[in-house]
Amino acid sequence: MSSIYFNDEHNAFRQLVRKFVETEINPHIEAWEEAGIFPAHDLFKKMGDLGLLGLTYPEKYGGGGVDYWYQVILMEEIGRAHASGPPLGIAVQTDMATPALAENGSEALKQKYLVPAIAGDKVAAIAVSEAGAGSDVAAIKTWAKRDGDDYLINGSKMWITNGTQADFLCLLARTSDEKGFRGMSLFVVDTDLPGFSVSRKLDKLGHRSSDTAILAFDDVRVPVANRIGAEGMGFILQMRQFQRERLAGSLLALGGMENIVRQTIAYCRERETFGQPLIDNQYIHFRIAELLTEIEALRQLCYHCVRLYAAGEDATKEVSMAKLKGGRLAREVADTCLQVHGGMGYVEEYPLARYFRDARLMSIGGGADEIMLGIIAKYEEILPRRKKI
Repeated sequence: MSSIYFNDEHNAFRQLVRKFVETEINPHIEAWEEAGIFPAHDLFKKMGDLGLLGLTYPEKYGGGGVDYWYQVILMEEIGRAHASGPPLGIAVQTDMATPALAENGSEALKQKYLVPAIAGDKVAAIAVSEAGAGSDVAAIKTWAKRDGDDYLINGSKMWITNGTQADFLCLLARTSDEKGFRGMSLFVVDTDLPGFSVSRKLDKLGHRSSDTAILAFDDVRVPVANRIGAEGMGFILQMRQFQRERLAGSLLALGGMENIVRQTIAYCRERETFGQPLIDNQYIHFRIAELLTEIEALRQLCYHCVRLYAAGEDATKEVSMAKLKGGRLAREVADTCLQVHGGMGYVEEYPLARYFRDARLMSIGGGADEIMLGIIAKYEEILPRRKKI
């Protein structure tokens, strides 16, 4: 990797993470895919022992206190795993369920939840989406009603990654009758509380080794002290958390795309048709060169987002662009590489079928392509301002 972004310490860290993926994740992928779940507690504890789960968080909570480029390396390298389920679960732990807690949670909440999450002793999940409110976060219906020193939470959440294994949730719920986003708050919710239940684990097209669940809340009593930030600020805090989530997803996609393209190059060098290796076909090596160019362009956009994020700038537009491009490019890479493999790409013995399924989520999860386009259009002021009546 370029010395412009990464020094010797960064590169040594990359080798550490790559070895971890090769020894602790890839050998178990087939079994985890068959089981429809990976052992998050076991895997996260191993990562916690290596200091991989809180790289950018303060050392006082067990974090690494290092620059965000270490997190870039972590996402790129775990994205190279032979299935996308475990990497997504890891990213939820590091970049989706804990950033708001780390930035806005009380000291007591950080000690109780962030410290064990970084150590790998507790598994976290982000509970925002609902059956009727996926990309439209402002439409959520789960309620948290104040009752003395507690809130009573009622409702359900859907599409929750790590949902069957999570020890706690970072949950967004309504706390007032105000319409839209103004009446929402963020909470840390233990999953061993009375009234909480996992309705069922979802059977998905891809990410099969990731447990995705529907969760139910029936008068779940949560202390007021478990609220992250002020009441009514939940939507805003979650939107900030989304930026880190979407950037992490784009970086994961980079690793997966490059990995599958490199595997395709190796296959085309070995596979012969009409007396010559497939790679000698001009269309094929030109098409692969084109994909690598697109991947590199996405990488540079992601790295630009990282620079903005690290500088404390608003990177919402650029991160939305990266996620949009990442989702669409992942589908293009999957389709092209499968086509080059021909029939071999259509069978489970080769990695293409799994990648083809897994890659499709990028344009849906964490905000669909259409949401990203809307954000970009808003920031670019493409639409005319509507006059108030």
